[in-house]
Amino acid sequence: MARYAGQRPAQWGTDLPGVVADVPGGALALTFDACGGPGGDGYDAALIDTLRRHRVPATLFLNARWIDANPGPFAELAADPLFELGNHGTAHRPLSVTGRSAYGITGTADAGAAYREVADNAAKLAGLLGRPPRWFRSGTAHYDEVAVRIVGELRERVAGFAVNGDGGATFDAGQVARTVLAAPPGAVVISHFNHPDAGTGPGYAQALPQLLDAGRRFVRLSG
Repeated sequence: MARYAGQRPAQWGTDLPGVVADVPGGALALTFDACGGPGGDGYDAALIDTLRRHRVPATLFLNARWIDANPGPFAELAADPLFELGNHGTAHRPLSVTGRSAYGITGTADAGAAYREVADNAAKLAGLLGRPPRWFRSGTAHYDEVAVRIVGELRERVAGFAVNGDGGATFDAGQVARTVLAAPPGAVVISHFNHPDAGTGPGYAQALPQLLDAGRRFVRLSG
């Protein structure tokens, strides 16, 4: 924190150097966030069942509040080798060292707050899983370049996205299916699994069989 205190970033957004938005080999990397907090503590069991039924691996990003609200689903997901669990922050804030906001959500105020947003939930996950998470995605997936370097100091990689699969859980099933089906080879796709009433689950139920029939491959972010 002392090393980064006072550094002023020049960049802000979702697509910065060091933010991973694609994977090698032409596969698709499906990622799903569980944001937690008021209105965000749900669990889309049907979506997870769809992934399991088709044996499609995915990386799941879990916020500390969602973990606390869903101990049973968390334990099941942690025990399933189909899924890799990543760090979605402690309070689901954009990762900033100046308090920058995204989508009306105030970002972390300074380097110390950015550190705690990453490190506190990393410690929670490490305690529950017996190993630290390898990937981090902030609330809203927004960063400045100083915050990205802080994540690297904590030995996590920053997950971005090339395709927004469910529009922040606002798309209907048809929109989700069309967007995911159009994802280019190598894309990291972001969606959500904490809104069971959204179109995300039904949309993936439509898209995955077609993608598999077309020979598309799926990987976790760590391979």
